[in-house]
Amino acid sequence: MDTTSPLGVFDSGVGGLSVLRALRAELPHEDVIYLADQAHVPYGSRSLEEVRAFSGEITRFLIARGAKLIAVACNTASAAALHWLRQRYPEIPFVGMEPAVKPAAETTRSGVVGVLATPATFQGELYASVVERFARGVTVLQATCPGLVGQIEAGELDSERTRRILERALEPMLERGVDTLVMGCTHFPFAIPAIQRIAGSGVRVIDPAPAVARQAGRLLAARGLLNPSGAPGAVGFYTSGESSQLEALLPRLLGEPHPVESVAWQGNALRISST
Repeated sequence: MDTTSPLGVFDSGVGGLSVLRALRAELPHEDVIYLADQAHVPYGSRSLEEVRAFSGEITRFLIARGAKLIAVACNTASAAALHWLRQRYPEIPFVGMEPAVKPAAETTRSGVVGVLATPATFQGELYASVVERFARGVTVLQATCPGLVGQIEAGELDSERTRRILERALEPMLERGVDTLVMGCTHFPFAIPAIQRIAGSGVRVIDPAPAVARQAGRLLAARGLLNPSGAPGAVGFYTSGESSQLEALLPRLLGEPHPVESVAWQGNALRISST
């Protein structure tokens, strides 16, 4: 591992691209490998044990390709596996997703905060710990937005169905005076424009991805692993789903096209696909 080694980023699908976007803005000279486990998307409806197993194998795959830091760009995988991954690979720095309840609780004026996340995130110990530590005296409302991850995976960022999903989640929160919304799933930031149209300009929406990118930079700097090159970093994409589908979405979600390589699950192992 050296300064020119890539960063590894993974998610169940395209949600982690919101973190990749922030990483590239914060660390523009770093190469990145992104893996979307679209064969298993969404993680939010799976057991924590199953998600931990996927996360462990994906981490092994990324480390085998030289990753010097790994971003677990998925709230569900962070809740299920982040602590375990840090114990299993102590030589690798990890960053993960933690629901941004603390900054929401610190800045709310109405005392009512809303969190949009998947069921697995809400059931995890990490979320409960964050609420217990940082949200005392604040009302925290929750919504799982069933179907929203699938809409984002399909590139339906502001379709009629997407708006209906968001309205069902947001309208009860707005009626109770919510003034701050936390994106507790990495897919959801891609729906922020639609969320803001429903919630209005008086509601602050928090995307945790920039904070995650800043933490990645701090970890790299502390270990002397920042890439000294002045050239823009390259990005490589893998998916365990259909590569053509991800390729079609990248221009819309990232603003630029990229080729995507296929990987396949063979039992519990990930392999470069021969097809």
